[in-house]
Amino acid sequence: MPVSPQTQETVRWCSELLSALGPVRVKRMFGGHGLYVDEVFIAIIIGDDLFLKTDDENRPAFVAAGCRPFEFQTAEGKKVAMSYWSAPAEAMESPAQMLPWARQALASALRARASKPPAKPRAPRAKPPAAKAVKLVKKA
Repeated sequence: MPVSPQTQETVRWCSELLSALGPVRVKRMFGGHGLYVDEVFIAIIIGDDLFLKTDDENRPAFVAAGCRPFEFQTAEGKKVAMSYWSAPAEAMESPAQMLPWARQALASALRARASKPPAKPRAPRAKPPAAKAVKLVKKA
């Protein structure tokens, strides 16, 4: 599905806002776009709204700023809130105003990553058996 010019502009602007933290990579997902800073997933764009990663430590600041959670409705009609909250309106004005909020989102994402148990190492894949050599015999 093609992305509208307005959405493309939103993605470009949000990438610029977050770039003060480091290189921003954008990936289409969730019917929107995921934003990564230094390969850490810190934000999503749904429609024209930017939602930043939150957790119990930084969520009160987002609540105090009048932000709202990213919510979606399941096929069964259940409303699900994720740990992403809208960016404060004033933070959307410039990279300098976004920087403290982006830092909080990055810190939240890093805390979430650190709290996960380490991934189990994968067992080495078995090598396929070597192809049997076929001996060609010339008939005289």
